[in-house]
Amino acid sequence: MPETITPAVPPTPPVTLSALLAREDLGLRQIAGPTDPGIVIHWAHTSEMADPYPYLLGGELLLTAGVHIPEGPDVSAYFDDYVSRIVAAGGAALGFGLAPVHDTVPPALVAACESRRLPLLEVPPQTTFSGVARAVWQLMAQARLAELRRVTEAQQSLAAAAARQDPVPSVLRQLAQRLGGRAVLYGPDGTEVAGAGREPAASPGASREPAVGAGVSREPVEGAGAALAALAGVVRPAARTTTPPDPTDRRPHAPGTPPAPGTRPQPAATPPGTRLTPITSSARPQAAATPSARPQPAATPSAAPGAPPPRPQPSSATDAFGATHLAVYALGAGEGFVLGVATPRREPGDHTIASVAAVLLTLLTGEHQSGAGAARSSALVRLLLGAPPGEVAPLLGAGRWLVVHARPEAQAPDPVAASALGAALGSPLVDLGGDVVRVLVPADREPAPQPGWTLGVSAPAEPHEWPAADTQAARALARARATRAPLLRHAARPALADLVPPADAETHARSLLAPLSGQPALAETLRSWLSLHGSWDRTAVALGVHRNTVRQRIARCAGLLGADLDDPDVRMELWFALRRG
Repeated sequence: MPETITPAVPPTPPVTLSALLAREDLGLRQIAGPTDPGIVIHWAHTSEMADPYPYLLGGELLLTAGVHIPEGPDVSAYFDDYVSRIVAAGGAALGFGLAPVHDTVPPALVAACESRRLPLLEVPPQTTFSGVARAVWQLMAQARLAELRRVTEAQQSLAAAAARQDPVPSVLRQLAQRLGGRAVLYGPDGTEVAGAGREPAASPGASREPAVGAGVSREPVEGAGAALAALAGVVRPAARTTTPPDPTDRRPHAPGTPPAPGTRPQPAATPPGTRLTPITSSARPQAAATPSARPQPAATPSAAPGAPPPRPQPSSATDAFGATHLAVYALGAGEGFVLGVATPRREPGDHTIASVAAVLLTLLTGEHQSGAGAARSSALVRLLLGAPPGEVAPLLGAGRWLVVHARPEAQAPDPVAASALGAALGSPLVDLGGDVVRVLVPADREPAPQPGWTLGVSAPAEPHEWPAADTQAARALARARATRAPLLRHAARPALADLVPPADAETHARSLLAPLSGQPALAETLRSWLSLHGSWDRTAVALGVHRNTVRQRIARCAGLLGADLDDPDVRMELWFALRRG
C-alpha cells in the first residue's frame, strides 16, 4: 500500500466539514467516520474510478455515485481497498450520491469508512455534485473575505499601537489580543524583553524530556513558554550548533555541517516537527511535536571541502507543544531580536498578522539597538548635558553637513511623513516643528527635489556653523516657496562683501540698521522683499502674510531709515548690511 501523502494545500482557506454539513440547501448527512470539528476540505472532486488514488492531490471531498461498484453478494473487500486508497491519497471525506445508481449507501462502504476513519456523507437525490462543489467554493470565498477583513483590521490596530508612547509593549499587546494567545519579544541573548497576553494552558503530558543529540542540552522543557524560548533559538543568527552529528541520531543537525554517512541533512537543534519554510495563511496546524531544549550558541561552522553549501538561516519556524501552536520570527534588523507567538489554535491569517507585527518591531528595535542609533542617543544626551556641538558632531559622522528645511505643498506634515522625507534624503536626523521639517544631511549626500515638498538647502557647514546654516536653509525655503521652485540652495560663492573686513562690515551694518533694531519683523520683511526684487506678492508668500502687510512694513522701514527704497544704490547698501547683520 502506498504511503499516505500530504495534501497539496491551495492558496485559499479550507472549509470545515461541519460548515458544509450545516448548509440546509444541500441536505448532506454524515453517516460514518469521525465528527471532529477540525476536519477541513480544500476542494471537491467527482470521480467514478475504482482506484482514485492517482488522481487525488489530498484534502478533497471525493464525490461518487457508485457507478464503479462491482456486482456481487460480498463486496466488503472491494470497499475496504477503495476506502484505504482514498485515505492513502489524503482524501478528507467521501460523499456518496443516492441517485441514479443506488437508493441507499452500501452497508459495506459504511463499515469500511468507519474502520478507516474516513468521514462518509450521504448526498440526497435532489442535490447535485456540482451544487456541492459550488457550495465548497462559496464557503471558501466567504472564509477568504473574513480572513482579509481580519488581517486588515489587525494591520490597522498594530500600526496605531506602533505610534503610541510605548510602541513595543503596545504592539505585543495588540498582537496577543488579535491572535488570542501570548506574544513575546526575545532579546539577542535569548531573554524575554517584553511580553503580553496569557500563555495557553498546557495539555496533559506536555512537559517532556527532549531527545539529546548534537548541541542540545539535557535540561527538560517545562511549559509552552520554555518551548517557545527554545524555538526562538532556531531563527536567531548566533544560535547555531557545531557539534558533529551522531550517526545514530535521527534528529536534525546543524546546517553547514556535513551529515554522517547514511543520515539525512536537516536543520540544527530544531525541535522535531518544526517547520522552517515560510508559512502560508491557509496552512493547516501541525500535529503536536516535542520541542527540544534551548540550543547552545556557537560560531557558524565552515563547510568541509566538497560538502554542500550551508542552508540559509531560516526567518521563521513553527512547532507545537501539546495543543499549543508555536511560531517565531527573526526580526529583520539583524540584531538578534526574535518575535515569539504561542496560540491555542492556528487560524487563517495568523501568519500574516504576526508578520506585520514583526516588521513593525523590526523598525522599533533595530533603530534603537543599531550602532548609528546608539551614537545618536549618545549625542543627544551629551547635548542635553551641555556639551558643545563640535564635540558631539563626530558621533553622528565625520565631515560637513547640510541643513534642509522642507515644507509640504498640501497639508501640515506628520511624524510619518517627516520620517519618510528623512529616509528619502538619506538621513534619520529629522526634526518636525510646526509646518516645517528640518533634516540634517551629510554634505556628501546631495539633496534632490522630493515630490510634494518644497526644500531649502544650506551651504555645507561645520558643526559650529550649524546655527547659521539653519538660517540659510530657512531663507532658501522662503525663496523657494515664493518662486514656486521645488528646491533652492543657499548661494555660497564669494561676494563683494568678502572684500570688506568682517569687523568693519558688521559695524557699518549695525549703524545703518539701527533704526530697525528691536523690530525683527521689519528687518526680515525688508530682507525678503529685497531678495525677491521688490515683489509684494512673492514676499507675502514667503512670509505667510497678506501683501498689504508687506506694503505697510516696507513703508515703515523706509520711514525709519529715511531712505528711498526705489533707489538701486540704497537697496544694494541695505542688502549688504542685512547680510552682515
